[in-house]
Amino acid sequence: MYKSIEETAIDLGMPEDQVMRLIYEGRIRSVYDGQQILINSGQFSTYFKQLERIKEEIEIWRATPIPEDIDVKDED
Repeated sequence: MYKSIEETAIDLGMPEDQVMRLIYEGRIRSVYDGQQILINSGQFSTYFKQLERIKEEIEIWRATPIPEDIDVKDED
């Protein structure tokens, strides 16, 4: 499914200028149909999967309790 730059920016949660810069850098593949730049949204499926995995890892990290310091109970 092809989307415009505006729709892609909303989906990715970033400004349109940044999407345009990524297109010019070649990091986002796009097609120019003579009137507007269209972006195939299928190329972001891996990005969204990785983003979800990272969010899950961060939640696991936050839920892990901080171990007590060995030196806390040490009395001289």
